[in-house]
Amino acid sequence: MTDEEQILEAYERMYAAMVAKDMDVLDEVLDESMVLVHMTGSRQSKQQYMHAIADGTLNYFAAETENVEIAIDGDHATMTGQSHVEAVVYGSGRGWWHLQLAMKLVRRNGAWRFTEARASTY
Repeated sequence: MTDEEQILEAYERMYAAMVAKDMDVLDEVLDESMVLVHMTGSRQSKQQYMHAIADGTLNYFAAETENVEIAIDGDHATMTGQSHVEAVVYGSGRGWWHLQLAMKLVRRNGAWRFTEARASTY
């Protein structure tokens, strides 16, 4: 599997784990240093983000990947993923969002892990 295929697979596994609230898979694909920057500018650590998914503050129901761009430089990569996501976040109504995540990754022990995600819409 190429690096690009591995990164795409990690992205799709991340979304599937968000929908399933699978903390084991999220723990695997998100690096310990991972920070999520929400559209509002607020920042969450990996643990805060996973807790928000587990406790229902962030509820994901479906995610359909629409476009992914990946650039690799050695053991570091950037990826912009655009997905159509069904979610309820922070008590909002359930709806579909065109969610873009500008992400940074690092390869550790042969596996690509997300270190940063900046959320926006497209």
